[in-house]
Amino acid sequence: MTQKQLRKLVERYRVTAGSHFRLKDHDPADRGGGLVNHDESATLLADGVQRLAALQEKLYPQDQWAMLCAFQAMDAAGKDGTIKHVMSGVNPQGVEVTSFKQPGPEELAHDFLWRISRRLPQRGKIGVFNRSHYEEVLVVRVHPELLARQHLPPALNGRKVWQHRLKDIASFERYLSRQGFVILKFFLNISRAEQKRRFLARLDTPDKNWKFSAADIAERGHWDDYMAAYQDAIAATATEHAPWYVVPADHKWFAHLVVVEAMVAALEDLDLHVPEVTDKMRAELAAARVKLEAEDG
Repeated sequence: MTQKQLRKLVERYRVTAGSHFRLKDHDPADRGGGLVNHDESATLLADGVQRLAALQEKLYPQDQWAMLCAFQAMDAAGKDGTIKHVMSGVNPQGVEVTSFKQPGPEELAHDFLWRISRRLPQRGKIGVFNRSHYEEVLVVRVHPELLARQHLPPALNGRKVWQHRLKDIASFERYLSRQGFVILKFFLNISRAEQKRRFLARLDTPDKNWKFSAADIAERGHWDDYMAAYQDAIAATATEHAPWYVVPADHKWFAHLVVVEAMVAALEDLDLHVPEVTDKMRAELAAARVKLEAEDG
């Protein structure tokens, strides 16, 4: 499969407008309609990782753009593994990975985007959020009792709070895009049946028992509520400048391929170049050479 074909394939999962978005229309078990197969996936992924690394080497010295990739998913959908495989070849100095856990007292004392703003990547870097600001309209929405910990004035804690937060997130992402952030949001779309299979595999494999938590089963009981929350979140915040990718995640190899190609395509569209060496810089380099060559030994 050519790079052009891969880019066209990834476009199938890109959502830039929510007016007609329905999560049920996206098959978690999709593998590209047969256009790509598992046998060639390892080679394609390795090539994608190599191209991503090369683009990051141009992003860093240019020091103008930053890329923010937010990953959201149900438990066992493969966020950690996807991040690991996709970012495996990228220079660690140019990547910042943040895993957001439950907010602590300091975070709860601020607005819900405060901790997100603090972890935004610098210009020239790729920031990866393992969970993100969307937790505030997903987990907190499914468990509204968590909202009580956030010290909101009662007048602002009404039935429209989720609608307001989604609008705030959309405005926040618009602001970031105007500041030179390339924003990609990935929902790793796993089926309920595949999640069950992976949970059982964790229970059956001693080395993977540590990954399992009783809380995983409790959250699984809220599956329909989460799907409704994801649908509303994607529909309300999918834009051209901050698209969602609803990535089929039942087959890990395919999910990895979609994610890396989406990142590569976004960086390629920036037409990145290594900064041009000016006459002044050439003179400084020449002076440095003379000085070094004149040293003893």
